[in-house]
Amino acid sequence: MEHPILVSASSSFKFLPERKFSAPEPESEASRKSKWVYIFQREYAIVDSALVDFVGTDEATTCVGLVIHNPKHGMTSVAHLDSPNVVDIGLSQMLSLVSDYDSDAMLDVHLIGGFDDTSSKNANLANRSSAKLDGYSYSLCAKIIETLRDRNEKFQIHTLHVLQHNTRWDPDGTALPIFSGFVVETSTGSIIPASFDRTSRCPDEIVRRIRVTACYRDPNWDGRLLETYDTKTDHFVIAPCTWSTHQLYIAMAIQELSDAEILLRCSTSPSAESPDFVENERRQCDYLIRHPLWRETFPHKQPRIFQRIEGGSWVKC
Repeated sequence: MEHPILVSASSSFKFLPERKFSAPEPESEASRKSKWVYIFQREYAIVDSALVDFVGTDEATTCVGLVIHNPKHGMTSVAHLDSPNVVDIGLSQMLSLVSDYDSDAMLDVHLIGGFDDTSSKNANLANRSSAKLDGYSYSLCAKIIETLRDRNEKFQIHTLHVLQHNTRWDPDGTALPIFSGFVVETSTGSIIPASFDRTSRCPDEIVRRIRVTACYRDPNWDGRLLETYDTKTDHFVIAPCTWSTHQLYIAMAIQELSDAEILLRCSTSPSAESPDFVENERRQCDYLIRHPLWRETFPHKQPRIFQRIEGGSWVKC
């Protein structure tokens, strides 16, 4: 965290303007120029610069966005990591099309997100630096760095915009993330702070949000990142996930809570969530109440497949 080159890179990153993504109008010039892949929490995607211009994520508070880019052939892998438990297998998933096993290629790495959720504006910095940090963000960041160190591939960390480097404070002294999202420009591998609105978090937004919660009780996804995107075809292939009647009961109970109670019960960082967090939680609950059987969403346990059409929109195959 104190390496001078990484500190300088993080300081420069803070001054980059945030790019805002929104689905363009079908006939707009922008729709013919930019193609992006958006990933949600616990998802990953490997993209080819020949097919995709940007790949990114947002809504990260205690989560960490990890980018691995191979400058030799331009393949880029991005994951939105939410737990140390998915790092080991998740890195193997991310590297499946990025790593060159027959060469000494150096892979570029960027970490963004995971603010210092243990800090306070009025805390003594000297004491805090020597204290045991036990926040959600710290354990996740430490696990990522340790796992990169222990793998056989060669990695060069270019951006470490996490923990105290990604922390600001509101007037009450509450710690908040500076940036909660980013995109990778696939042609260059450069990283840009970014945010997305609902229209650009496509396709299959609600189902993919529900998978994040449902996968914790689905043994098929134990320790794994959620498979979402097919690199070779530029299709979204939303791998199936199951949910139980217990989750239906939870959804019905959540709908009875106030907005403040939903924040406290459903978030690891209630003070740092985006303004639409509660609305998104309620929309997920509505879907589960209307579709209590997972087989309605994933008939025969088959994936949901979407293809990109002219103008950048997605349609279900």
